[in-house]
Amino acid sequence: MYQRAPINADEETNLTVAEGTATLDVPVSSESHHPLGAVHGAVYFKALDDAAFFAANSLVEDVFVLTTNFTIHLERPVSDGTIHAEGRVVNDNPNQLIAEAVAHDDAGNELARGSGVFQRSNSELTADIGYE
Repeated sequence: MYQRAPINADEETNLTVAEGTATLDVPVSSESHHPLGAVHGAVYFKALDDAAFFAANSLVEDVFVLTTNFTIHLERPVSDGTIHAEGRVVNDNPNQLIAEAVAHDDAGNELARGSGVFQRSNSELTADIGYE
């Protein structure tokens, strides 16, 4: 499902999902740099949101979850290598899920962290959207 989304079609990412957790590796490209030569914050946001989203959706097997709120803290710039984002669910209840994600560089330095609120939607998880 991740790779079938048009926004991810050109990315050479690696996503691993387990129950309540997800890891996403995003190679850094100079095409994602801002004018000072480091990765734009939008890339951090996407990596963290995707890791938290898939951690949350791993606990919901019938419908797609939606990000309803996400807070991000940018901590350190990165210009090359890979962004490694790890997401985990910290609260699962009938109305919402809360998941956190942390991103590190290849040396293990923390780059950013975020937390999000995810809500179950009315859209079923089906093969036509790439759900397996």
